[in-house]
Amino acid sequence: VQLQASRGGLVQAGGSLRLSCAASGRTFSSYAVGWFRQAPGKEREFAAALARTGDSTYYADSVKGRFTISRDTANNTVYLQMSSLRPEDTAVYYCAASARPYSQDYNYGYWGQGTLVTVSS
Repeated sequence: VQLQASRGGLVQAGGSLRLSCAASGRTFSSYAVGWFRQAPGKEREFAAALARTGDSTYYADSVKGRFTISRDTANNTVYLQMSSLRPEDTAVYYCAASARPYSQDYNYGYWGQGTLVTVSS
């Protein structure tokens, strides 16, 4: 499966932004999908994941209650809706696909290109 993430952007603190990750080659219903992020000078970290069935979601504590991961099966796209953004959310965001909604990036075999999200204070 090939993954294509949407362009990120610049948003003010407190604002919202939605990232999308489109799949080609296979449908997302065959995979669990995760979103990871890597801030400048830091290691890549887990943000959110969606089970293959689409009925279970998982979030890092740092984004819980502010980020929502969802899937549009008809358009074969997974979204990450980010709200109440903070400067510390600034990072390159990546979508990835795997058999299960792991929180460890090394369990994901398919990756989209990263997209930069910058949150200004």
